[in-house]
Amino acid sequence: MLRSAAARRCRFFTFCDIIADRVQCYSLPVPIIPQPRLNTNVPMAQQQQYEPPAFDSNCMTLTRYVLAEQKKVPSATGDLSQLLTSIQTAVKAVSSAVRRAGLTHLYGMDGSTNVQGEDVKKLDVLSNELFINMLASSYTVHMLVSEENETVIEIETEKRGKYVVCFDPLDGSSNIDCLVSIGSIFGIFKKTDESNETNVNNAFQPGRNMVAAGYALYGSATMMVLSLGKGSGVNGFMLDPSIGEFLLTESNIKIPSKGNIYSINEGYSHLWDKSVTEYVRRKKDPECGKPYGARYVGSMVADVHRTLKYGGIFMYPATKLSPNWQGIIYKKIKLLPKILYFTLHCDFNQHKNQFYITLVTSIIRRKPNGLHN
Repeated sequence: MLRSAAARRCRFFTFCDIIADRVQCYSLPVPIIPQPRLNTNVPMAQQQQYEPPAFDSNCMTLTRYVLAEQKKVPSATGDLSQLLTSIQTAVKAVSSAVRRAGLTHLYGMDGSTNVQGEDVKKLDVLSNELFINMLASSYTVHMLVSEENETVIEIETEKRGKYVVCFDPLDGSSNIDCLVSIGSIFGIFKKTDESNETNVNNAFQPGRNMVAAGYALYGSATMMVLSLGKGSGVNGFMLDPSIGEFLLTESNIKIPSKGNIYSINEGYSHLWDKSVTEYVRRKKDPECGKPYGARYVGSMVADVHRTLKYGGIFMYPATKLSPNWQGIIYKKIKLLPKILYFTLHCDFNQHKNQFYITLVTSIIRRKPNGLHN
């Protein structure tokens, strides 16, 4: 029995050896991967310690940028810097909520409508509350104007400051559930009277009185674009999630003088003024020059940001059904929270079209007669 078992084991191993030899004969040669050679001119200790830099150790954060701009104004009290820090916090919180909206059941309707007659979504409500709470606790705000609230938002007396902030906490609500880029818009004014009492007239200021304006874009990354008034230019800061800070990635942004994209909702073309219809037609007509291509997201922040990057035209014309229809000066761009688009254009736009400049200048000089007109 033992001899027989030993013989079987011997025959088994012999069989395995034969199979292994045949497999080796018919197998393709295994490529030999050359090993990286160390630089013999560099000491071994230095070769082992060297690592490429993970990130800039002297990066320009948004907070650092604001403080540097504050230093240029000897009379600055630091209140605006503190306010912008609170806006940063609100944007970071909204960005986190947007990223987790599907997991935390924040999609869908809230069941109410805002002052513009638009259906309010759950994420709209949360974003509005985040902005209000962050700004009200900054001790720099006199009152707030939100697109989601019909009246001004009063601040507790002991927390009131000297600034009026007008904002749209989440622009592009219709795109929330389908994961398209959305954003937040804000503009900052300084109150016009010395009284500490809430006065709605402090919000009725022309766009040229803004001390700062900007927007946040929640897309493939989160970005804040900010202008601190004339001469400061427009700068873009991208959120680095690893350190929780906005880092300067685009400085002194200028819209290209010539683009090839027009952005407009052509579903309402039958309700446009004839001049607008003709203008859009000519932009698409090869006989009038190289035709423009159409790109329309439906979120103003996303459409405007693309226009700033690539050039072109962004339009949201009034329609004949609008109660305040005024040709191409339209109601949809609310003067208070959304006039920053035109304000920023006046800061860095290099167009020589006199009609365009006249139109933008007239808009930023116009004094609103209501919170949401």
